[in-house]
Order: sequence, then structure tokens, then C-alpha cells
Amino acid sequence: MRWIYLSPHLDDAVLSAGGLIHEQTQAGIPVEIWTFMCGVPPEGETSPLAQLLHQLWGFSSAEEVVRKRRAEDKNAAAIIGATTVHFDFLDCIYRRGGENGEWLYSEIFVPPHAADADLPSQIAGAISARLNSPSQRSERDDVLVCQLSVGSHVDHVIVRLAAELLGRPLIYDIDIPYIFYRAHELEPKSAGMIPLASLKNKEASGMKESTHSVTETSLERWQEAVLEYKSQIPTLGDAFDTPDKARESIRSYWEERKGIHLLKSE
Repeated sequence: MRWIYLSPHLDDAVLSAGGLIHEQTQAGIPVEIWTFMCGVPPEGETSPLAQLLHQLWGFSSAEEVVRKRRAEDKNAAAIIGATTVHFDFLDCIYRRGGENGEWLYSEIFVPPHAADADLPSQIAGAISARLNSPSQRSERDDVLVCQLSVGSHVDHVIVRLAAELLGRPLIYDIDIPYIFYRAHELEPKSAGMIPLASLKNKEASGMKESTHSVTETSLERWQEAVLEYKSQIPTLGDAFDTPDKARESIRSYWEERKGIHLLKSE
């Protein structure tokens, strides 16, 4: 049984579930991390938001961002035994739309822009196509893990909507680092899922909670893997903005249950 972690960006799955992934791979379970918003945008101007983040990350261009962040992701995944799959959808900081091609996002903690209305279905189609390709195992054997979208980062919300369009059972992990800053969102986000197709009716279904144990050894591999995202550490907020803080925050999250808290759609 393969576990597939649906990661919006090149760090989300490892940040949120790296210890569990290591436990699984050590037990012989195949684990893949599918990252969606890691495509290279067309050459040319970048948005003011992208320019700011490039400076904070220490990169000079969008091409360098994607290339080096993909390398960070592969290094991190190798530490916990997972394999990586990188899709070519654009990060919200690079997306344009509308008649004049305006930048869609000047901040990231906002609802999806109207110009992104079709993006969840496009991502869902990409997931289904890969699951059903001749080279893949039967999708019935696969467990899909989706970010709960705590923090309401627009890309996390969009990938969650995409996963829910698949119409199959999902497991949700809790978004790190956002749970450290927006813990008040955990309850409403886990109260139930609202598929994109049902937004008008606000139909929701409940979720079952479970805790998956993570050993001290897997905790250490998790911490090491997180620190491979060297470009991102300075921008992950006060709880993660140095390597020492990142290590301690991951440990404090683990110590609550000596494992990782997951939710399952019914």
C-alpha cells in the first residue's frame, strides 16, 4: 500500500509529517511526496511579492528558486526515505490572470482569486492521470494524504479542494508551521470537508481523528529533513526562523502525542 502525500509546496509534506513518513518507509511502506506548485514561470517580470521573497530566500530569479528548492526537497525526502514527484503548476506568487495579466496575489493568506477557479480541477485531473497511468500501481492501493489547510494559505486551500474533487477517502495532516500561528483554525478546518462542487450547499462530512506514533529516531530524521530547506527557514515565522528554533518546534509538536495527529474523511 503506497502512501502519497499531496504537498502544495516544496517543504509542506516534510514539515507536517516527516516523522511519520520516516516510520512508514522504515517499515517498508512506499511513500511518495507529490508537490504541485513548483513549476518554473515564464521569463520576464516577477510580482512585487515574488521579488520580496526571492530576496529573503537568497535567490536571484524564479528559475533559480524552483531549481534549488526542488533540490532541497529531494535531499529532505531522501533523509526520511521518500521519493519525490514534482508537478509544474505555478506558486501563487507567480500566477497572473484576467484580461491584463495582472498578478493575482499580493499576499498569500487570502481566498483563491476568481481567476484560479479552474485550478483545483486541473490539479485533480493531474492527480487522477498519474494514479491511473500504466506505470502506476492500482489507485485502490494508494492512500492519499492532504494538508488540512490550517493557516489558509491560498495554495493549501486550492490543493485541498483539488484532492476533495477526486471523490475518494482522504487522510489529512496538519499544516506546520501554520498550526503554531493559527491554531484557532484547526477546529473549523477539521469539522468537515466542503468539496468545491458542494460549496453552494455548504455540505460537510465529519472526520475521524487518529494519532500515529513516531519514535525518537524518526523525530531526529524529521528534524534533519526540515533543515534541508535552508532557503525557507528564515521565512517560516518566529517559531522556525533559525535551525535551532525549527528543531525545537518540531520536537514540541511531537511531544504532545509522541506522534503525528491525522484526520480521515468519512
